[in-house]
Amino acid sequence: MELKKISDRIYYLPAEEETDRPVLGYIKGDKYSLAIDAGNSSKHVEKFYSELNNANLKLPDYTVITHWHWDHTFGMHSVVGKTIAGQLTNNKLKEVATWQWSDVDMKNRLETGKDIEMCDRCIKVEYPNRQEIKVTYADIEFNGSLKIDLGGIYCELTEIQAPHSEDSVVVYVPQEKTVFVGDAYCEDYYDNNGRYDKDKLESFISLIKERDFNTYVLGHDEPQTKDESITYLINELKKLK
Repeated sequence: MELKKISDRIYYLPAEEETDRPVLGYIKGDKYSLAIDAGNSSKHVEKFYSELNNANLKLPDYTVITHWHWDHTFGMHSVVGKTIAGQLTNNKLKEVATWQWSDVDMKNRLETGKDIEMCDRCIKVEYPNRQEIKVTYADIEFNGSLKIDLGGIYCELTEIQAPHSEDSVVVYVPQEKTVFVGDAYCEDYYDNNGRYDKDKLESFISLIKERDFNTYVLGHDEPQTKDESITYLINELKKLK
C-alpha cells in the first residue's frame, strides 16, 4: 500500500486486511506534524515512515491514538516524537502492558472474553515471534478534549461516546474539513458480541451530523463524504429498530 493524499496537508496509509492493519493518518503543519494511530507493529510503523520519506514529509512530532485495540497501538514503542491518548485509552493500555503472549495466555483471554478470535488470529500472523510484542502507553494523556496547533493548522482531539469502544477519540481538522474517526463507527466486538448499541450509535450519529467536514477518514476503509458516512450509520441504526 502506498501513501495517499487527501490535500496538501492531509495524507493516509491505507489499511491492510491480512493482519488487520488500520489506516494511519498524517497531518502536515508548518511547524509540527501529527500522525493518527501507531499501527499494529514496528514493521507497520516502518512501512508508514518509509512512505512519508518517499513523499518528502517529515516524520511525525506527535502520534494520536484513537482507541486501545492492538492494531492501533502495538506500534507505539516504535514511533518517533510523543504519543498522545485519552485517559481511558491510557488506562487500558496499562492493563494490556501486563498481558503475556504464550499460547496458554492467549487461549485464556479468549475463554474469559478479554480478547476476541479475530485479534488473536491476526496477532499470530503479524507476530511469528510473539516475544517481539511490546505494549506501551502514551507520553501525553488528556481528558475530554485537546487542541493542538501544528502551525498554520490545528486539530481537535475529543473523547466521544461511540459504539465501537468506550475510549474512542476522534481527530478533527477544521481548516481541512476532515475528521479521522478510527473505528468509532464500527460495532462493539468486545462487549456487545459484534453488534451496535442503539444509544451509542445514535450519539455518534448526532456528533457526526454536528461537525462541519467534507472528508471522513475511517480506520479500516477508504475515506467517505459526510453524506456517505451519515447514510451508512443511519441504515445501521434502522436495522436495530
